[in-house]
Amino acid sequence: MSILQEILSWTKGLSEWQSDAVARLLAKSALTTDDFDDLFALLKATHGIPDPKNRTPQPLRADQIPAQVKSSMHVELRAMKNLRNVNAIAENQCLSFNSNGLTVIYGDNGSGKSGYSRVLKRACRARDQADAIHPNFNLPAGKASAAEAVFEITVNGVVQDVTWTNDKPAPTELSSLAIFDSRCARAYLDNEDDFSYVPYGLDIFEGLAGTCRQLKDLIEAEYKQLEPDLNVFALLRGDTAVGELISSLCAKTTTAQIDALAILTPNELAKHVELDRSLKENSPQEKATQLRLRARRIATVSANADSKGRLVCQAAVATLRTLANSYRTAKAAAEFAAQQFKEDENLLPGTGGEAWRELFEAARKFAIESHPDRKFPELDEDAPCPLCQQPLAEGAARLRRFEAFIRQEAEETSQKRRKALSDEYRLFITHALRLSLDDVVYSEIEVIDAQLAADTRAFEQALSLRQEAVKAAIKSDQWDGTDQELANPTVRLKALADKLNAEAEMLEKASNEQVRVVLQKQFSELDARVRLRQVRDVVVTTVSRLVHQAKLEQCKSAVNTQAISLKASELATKAISKELVQALNREFKALCVDSLWVSLKSRSTNGKVLHKLKLEFPQGRGPIDKKSRSSIDILSEGEQRAIAIGSFLAEIALSAGKGGIVFDDPVSSLDHLRRERVAERLALEAAHRQVIVFTHDIYFLCLLVEEANLAGVPIATQSLNRRTEGFGVVASDLPFQGKNVKQRICDLKKQQQSIAKLHKDGEEQEHRKQTVEAYCQLRMAWERAVEEVLLRKVILRFRKGVETQRLAGVVVEDEDHAKVNAGMSKCSKYLHDKACMGGVAVPEPDELLADIMKLETWRLQIENRSADKVSKRKAMFEPNLHTVV
Repeated sequence: MSILQEILSWTKGLSEWQSDAVARLLAKSALTTDDFDDLFALLKATHGIPDPKNRTPQPLRADQIPAQVKSSMHVELRAMKNLRNVNAIAENQCLSFNSNGLTVIYGDNGSGKSGYSRVLKRACRARDQADAIHPNFNLPAGKASAAEAVFEITVNGVVQDVTWTNDKPAPTELSSLAIFDSRCARAYLDNEDDFSYVPYGLDIFEGLAGTCRQLKDLIEAEYKQLEPDLNVFALLRGDTAVGELISSLCAKTTTAQIDALAILTPNELAKHVELDRSLKENSPQEKATQLRLRARRIATVSANADSKGRLVCQAAVATLRTLANSYRTAKAAAEFAAQQFKEDENLLPGTGGEAWRELFEAARKFAIESHPDRKFPELDEDAPCPLCQQPLAEGAARLRRFEAFIRQEAEETSQKRRKALSDEYRLFITHALRLSLDDVVYSEIEVIDAQLAADTRAFEQALSLRQEAVKAAIKSDQWDGTDQELANPTVRLKALADKLNAEAEMLEKASNEQVRVVLQKQFSELDARVRLRQVRDVVVTTVSRLVHQAKLEQCKSAVNTQAISLKASELATKAISKELVQALNREFKALCVDSLWVSLKSRSTNGKVLHKLKLEFPQGRGPIDKKSRSSIDILSEGEQRAIAIGSFLAEIALSAGKGGIVFDDPVSSLDHLRRERVAERLALEAAHRQVIVFTHDIYFLCLLVEEANLAGVPIATQSLNRRTEGFGVVASDLPFQGKNVKQRICDLKKQQQSIAKLHKDGEEQEHRKQTVEAYCQLRMAWERAVEEVLLRKVILRFRKGVETQRLAGVVVEDEDHAKVNAGMSKCSKYLHDKACMGGVAVPEPDELLADIMKLETWRLQIENRSADKVSKRKAMFEPNLHTVV
């Protein structure tokens, strides 16, 4: 199992935030501030501290690292084709690769090379996936789908296609290809102040440990910010329940515990005030007597308000209204009967009316006295009339008829209801609706409760107004507004009286020393609770801070690096060996960094042997910045890149598989000597496995070609170009500057045909532009011809040696000088800005072709002449030939 597979298995037992951290460390060369912010939030959320942004962990997945490929499976990459939605890469392209040997893909800046390399990195699950793959910006918004590509591979000799789609697991077969990136290995300053080399994958543990250390710093900083100042609660401490709560304040304290003491009922608040007042009173007994007298006066007002209020309450008014209505109804019936009686008897006006009834009742009463022996109205005709005292004569019969009228039902009912109303009304109007609220009592109430005093006086006035309103309503039968309930202060007055009596009782108790001690204890408890009530929110906030701190302590335990170190040591023991040391030093020497070397350092801890690879420096060089824990201040950029390439090749060499390897611009930051060494090393490696190189460095390309030829390794070269159909268009040949003279002449002939067509079609501007470009390339062809043809490749640009053997074919005559000078001079004539601007007339296509053919003719002449000269010189000087390199 590879180191990365072991790491994946190990992360299954980690917290999700830690697995997320490992995934980030695998994907990035260095974590950003945003990464640490995310991981800190995820760590806290794991321990119950909510994340305002609701971030969720993204644990390491199997598809984020190379899949485990069986050692018996041999995979070769044959082609990479049909890229879609990859930047602006042209579709339907096919980039083919040698199944063995070396394949070099050249692409200038802006050619689309990076698009291919990014897809390869993702498809092969390389660690370096920092560069995003964007959709084709030329497509309309919403039309671009996920990036995809097809890879033609052979698996144990069987050809097949596998499809890669971005954001989906890459085909497992492609994991057998190893992708070089500068993160394949690194050196760092370890805890023992040694610069240590870390094999591919093991640096994750140092990165994770460093991440944990930084998270620990963030935890401690936040913990310190949350440190509560418990001194603000100094006044709450003491021998009370509140004091005990404050002294034991911790993360386990609940809001319910705080509220049980901080929330007081109105009665408790009132008692606190009463106790405070009682305990502060100098003469409690005398004060108690005054309070009781005051309470008695207020209680009298309360009782009056209660009794007087009942006289004009809704029920009382309703009763009077009902009686009045009943009487009016009965009276109307009686008056109707009286009217009928009067009409029948032809009596005086008013007979049967109210005055007449009173007169008749008076006669009844007087008849009892004047005729004691008779029952009214049974009087004889000769009996004197009780009213006029004249003989009744026929008036006796009239009296009996009057009595019969009075005794009729309507009249009797009217009289009964009149009496009922009269009795109730008499009681109503005889009461003086006063509350005994004199100025003294009013002032006593006002001092305590001004609103109550005002309300009581208003009620007293309302009583009289209501009494008068009811009187008027009985007469007018207009009851509007008489049935509204009055705001009776009885209850409030009684409560005030009870309160004063309670204060008096408290004062009386306070005058007793033994009772006073008890009261003082009660007051202290209540007073502490009142003070707690005032700072309740602060206490709750303090507890929430303590809870947060407790959770941060859990977070702090979670960033302990002991388990990380143990796992790192376990894997290091497996990965680090003497063979690896030897391979590393061998590669460093091959890449011209042999001034640095690796040594195996072992130590025993708790019975376990631990290994690390120490990077040794030449005398005078060593760590200068321990805080940075990086080799950047010790090693040059070129040395770091060379170490990375050497480490990659050393670990690949020790791996069981023989899968291909891919390099993307491996010689950036390398000097010419190390470039030569890298080219030589890759050519040698290509003899054992498939090697693919992407480069934009034409010098390095030429070095690779030369070294492959010297090593007898097959090499295929292709180039990527930008054309009208898009970027990354595959060409089977190299760019112009990478071709020999013969190939360049061939290209120039093709270009001349295109220019001739432009000229014929009247495309003057484009014709002029391409003609100038053609002469620029013709000049380059003349330059290459001097090296390759005239001087027979004795010395070439981009080649590291001088081949003196080739001097046998070198002959330089005056005519050669003249032709080269003439060809170069004419080409140079059109390379200035004035040619493009129209200041100089450019040649016609036929003239351009003639100039090209001059070079071709001269080349053939020199080739033939040189071959003849080699034969002659070999015959003359063969014994003395030697090579100087």
